[in-house]
Amino acid sequence: MIEYAVITGASSGLGKAFAFELAKRKINVVLISLPHEGLPEMATQLMKYSIEVAWYETDLTVHENVRLVTDWINDHFSVSLLINNAGMGGTKRFIEADTDYINRIIQLNVMSTSLITRALVHNLMRQPRAYILNVASMAAFSPMGFKTVYPASKAFIHHFTRGLYQELRDTNVFVSVVNPGPMKTNHDATTRINRQGLFGRLGLLSPEKVAAISIRQLFKRDTMIMLGWGNGISWLLMKVLPIWVRLPLLTKAIEREIKMERCTR
Repeated sequence: MIEYAVITGASSGLGKAFAFELAKRKINVVLISLPHEGLPEMATQLMKYSIEVAWYETDLTVHENVRLVTDWINDHFSVSLLINNAGMGGTKRFIEADTDYINRIIQLNVMSTSLITRALVHNLMRQPRAYILNVASMAAFSPMGFKTVYPASKAFIHHFTRGLYQELRDTNVFVSVVNPGPMKTNHDATTRINRQGLFGRLGLLSPEKVAAISIRQLFKRDTMIMLGWGNGISWLLMKVLPIWVRLPLLTKAIEREIKMERCTR
């Protein structure tokens, strides 16, 4: 029986890095991403590693689309690894954010991760050994102004994963969460990171490095994956600094990013 790894948000950044990391390990993949983001071309590149590649283009912020893609996966593939990587964030004043912007963050980060996991968990349980890796963020460990909804959504992912791990610990499905810090996934992300100063760059890693560490630690059955000393320091600061110090400190860094962005327009 041929087994596959399912990756959401697979067309770029960390999702793409996950796909190539798995391909190097000769693991077949099912790629999911938005339409017109180059999945067919990416699939051709991945096939050079002598693996099976399937792909599906859809918008996971729409509930019905989640049902359709998970039905397709369950009908055609045996899934031994699910990587819930799709997510979105951004930097914006809450009072200036439109409802569509807020809804898309919640639907993609919270709803799709939960429903995809629920739809595929029995498929995973049918395999001899299976894994779920959810991508949260260092932002999961603290609220912050001007990103208001995003850290809350990633806190959900972190706690959802930890609870699911406990529920499934006596099954064949191992559940883990990774909390990346800043990543230079594209030009816009690089610009935002540079605007946040030293604190914003703490724990900076490439998507390829994050993917390599994450997959290695997942298969070592690490329940909460930390990514190097920089992320360790960030996590420790989040734990040690009281909220009345941490919250304004982080908010000030994000506010500086907004002001610098407006100055460059």
